[in-house]
Amino acid sequence: MRWDHLGETPPTPADTALFGMDAVTTRTFDTPEFRGITFHEVRARTILNRVPGASRMPFEWTVNPYRGCTHACVYCFARKTHSYLDLDTGLGFDSQIVVKVNAAELLTRQLASRRWQGAHIAMGTNVDCYQRAEGRYRLMPGILTALRDRANPFSILTKGTLILRDLELLTQAAEVTEVGVSVSVGFTDEELWRTIEPGTPSPHRRLDVVRALGEHGIGCGVLMAPVVPFLGDSPEQLRATVRAIAEAGAVSVTPLVLHLRPGAREWFMSWLARHHPRLVGRYERMYADGAYAPTWYQRRITRQVHELAAEFGIGPARRETPRHLPRPAPAPPAGDPEQLTLL
Repeated sequence: MRWDHLGETPPTPADTALFGMDAVTTRTFDTPEFRGITFHEVRARTILNRVPGASRMPFEWTVNPYRGCTHACVYCFARKTHSYLDLDTGLGFDSQIVVKVNAAELLTRQLASRRWQGAHIAMGTNVDCYQRAEGRYRLMPGILTALRDRANPFSILTKGTLILRDLELLTQAAEVTEVGVSVSVGFTDEELWRTIEPGTPSPHRRLDVVRALGEHGIGCGVLMAPVVPFLGDSPEQLRATVRAIAEAGAVSVTPLVLHLRPGAREWFMSWLARHHPRLVGRYERMYADGAYAPTWYQRRITRQVHELAAEFGIGPARRETPRHLPRPAPAPPAGDPEQLTLL
C-alpha cells in the first residue's frame, strides 16, 4: 500500500500540556483507508497502566498503544477518555487517533525492570490494539516480542482481523507463557453491524479469525458484546449468533449487555434518535438508573446465551500448563500511573 504523507502540524495547546512541546507530531495520510483521519504521534512516558482498584475489570495491568479508534463503534465506552485530551468524544474519537510510537521500546524496558513481577497484562481493553492504525504503525509485533521474550502472560481482545498478521509471534509466546485471545462479536446481523460498528470488519470475518487461531492451536474465546437491547437481543438473533460462534470453533462465549457510560451515552443516543427514533423512550427508561441495563435483563440474556452455548457444545478451553522462563523475584513496581491511557 502507498502511504503519502500530506503534512505535519504544530502541536495544539492541549497536546503540549499533556506531552511537552516536542512530544507530539500530527500526521495525515492520503489513502482511502485513512482519509479524514488525523494521527497524533506521541512519545509516552510509560506504557504499563495500573487499573484502579475500584474498576470492574478482572485484571490489574493493561497496555494500550492507541487512544481513539477508527472502528467508530457508536457505543464505545472509551469515548470519554478523549475528553481528557480536550478532544471531541464523538467524531473526534473516531478520527483523532493518538499513537504511542515508543510503546514497544517502553514495554521492553519496563518488563526488564527488577520491580516488575510478571503480572498478567491485558490489551485491547480500552481501544482496539488491532484497529486500522496498527496496519500503518506496526506497534504490536514489538509489544508481543517483548512479552514473549520475558515469558510474561497476556491477553488480547479485538474486533480486528489484523491479529492474524502476528500469528507466528502469538504461537511462539504461547509456547512459553499463558496467552489468551478473545474476539468481540456481539451479533451477526449485517444491517445492525453496518450502522453501529461502521469501521470494523464484519462479524463473519471476525469469526474467521476465531477459526484460524484455533486451527493454529490458539484457543480463542468470543466476548459476545454488546448485546444491544431491542436491536440484537431477540431469541432468533441470539441463537444465530451463538450458533455462528460455535461453528467457528470458539472455546467459550461470554455475553455482555450494552452499557452506556457518560461520553458514549450521548453519542449512542444521538445515533439511536437518527436510526431508531421509536426506541429512544425505551432506552431512556431502561438506562434511567445509570450506565448499565437492569440486573433482571442482564441475567436473562446471560441465561439465554449460556443455554444456547450448552446446546451448541461450547465449553471452557482446556490448556496445557504454560512453560515459564526463570526470572528473579523483584520488588513491587513503583512510579507514576500511565500518563496517556485511563480506563
